[in-house]
Amino acid sequence: MGNNKSSTTILLAVLFVLFIMTGLSGTSMSTAEAADKKEGKQQKNPYTNAQISIKIIPAANKTFGYDILLSGRPLVHQPNIPALAGNDGFTTRERAQKVAEFVVKKIRSNEMPPTVTIEDLNKMRVLK
Repeated sequence: MGNNKSSTTILLAVLFVLFIMTGLSGTSMSTAEAADKKEGKQQKNPYTNAQISIKIIPAANKTFGYDILLSGRPLVHQPNIPALAGNDGFTTRERAQKVAEFVVKKIRSNEMPPTVTIEDLNKMRVLK
């Protein structure tokens, strides 16, 4: 019986240490960044002046998707309509372009990930 108690105590101690270590490893902010955040200061946006480009791509069933490139490297690959089930893309290049530009605005505003909702799609009038 005594052996079972010590095993439980050791297990609890190990779990406690792992819990503490997990919490500490998740804090990657510097002291200055944490102070800025506490004071409500805005973090520097790495995308404000970044080289972001859009490439319209072919998608399933003669539809269109888009790639968003950051300094020529893929950042977003969206062959289908975001927020909707299925593999088909947009019915026109213009619709894909409109949504891609919306996503770029979100990226430039440092909204990561740059999600697109059904409401966004309806506001842009890009659905069938």
